[in-house]
Amino acid sequence: MKLNFCSLSSGSSGNCYYLGNEFHGILIDAGISATSIRKFLKDIGISMQSIMGVLITHNHIDHIRGLEVLTRKNSLPAFTTLTIWESILSPKKKISRDCIREIGLQQKFHLAGFDIEAFPVYHDAPETIGFHICAGDKKITIATDLGHICQTAAPYLKKANLLVIESNYDEQMLENGKYPYYLKARIKSDNGHLGNHQTSVFLADIINDDLRNICLAHLSKNNNTPEKALQTLLQTFSERGINFSGRQRISILNRNIPTEMIRLDD
Repeated sequence: MKLNFCSLSSGSSGNCYYLGNEFHGILIDAGISATSIRKFLKDIGISMQSIMGVLITHNHIDHIRGLEVLTRKNSLPAFTTLTIWESILSPKKKISRDCIREIGLQQKFHLAGFDIEAFPVYHDAPETIGFHICAGDKKITIATDLGHICQTAAPYLKKANLLVIESNYDEQMLENGKYPYYLKARIKSDNGHLGNHQTSVFLADIINDDLRNICLAHLSKNNNTPEKALQTLLQTFSERGINFSGRQRISILNRNIPTEMIRLDD
């Protein structure tokens, strides 16, 4: 089975990811405009008609900005938990009722040839989830907003062949930056975001030959750089004596434009 992954956008300005096989595809989050989603999909050679649904991780605007238009104009079904739906829906939100799909935590469902399971993560929203997606023997896990990696989430991250994981801030840049104290505390909290060092240590603990693709996601515009995120990861691995030897691919996901397509072929 051919399997392709592409980040259309990743960061506080908007998050949206594409995963598809040779027949259909899905989106994970719709945090950029529907117009941008359609354009970016066209740019990478994907027809909007091939998209079978969108998975929503939580209610923050950088994850649902394009959701209304996708449900109303494209009749795209959207999947998330009841708690997250209740936090999204309001008189001002014109989500097509015909497109609302409720899912349970840690309950598998099938969509577009994928077996999908939502798992809880800790973030400052009414509820936030990650997704573990299986296609044949390929396993993809996406967890982009979480303040720490809990015992429930960790197993889903550990069994991924392709892992999209947050590496939001450089600890020194955040500490020395201009953000007010309360915002720095919120970002660093257990319900905030993962820093470069936290993410790198976790990856060093779980690295194995089956984890072939590591995608560092949701980098802060003001408190991180792609170079610092990568340097922290490589330094942590070097300190642990971990040598890639060409087995793993590391990608830093772009904030505003699609990244290079990652192909996971049998």
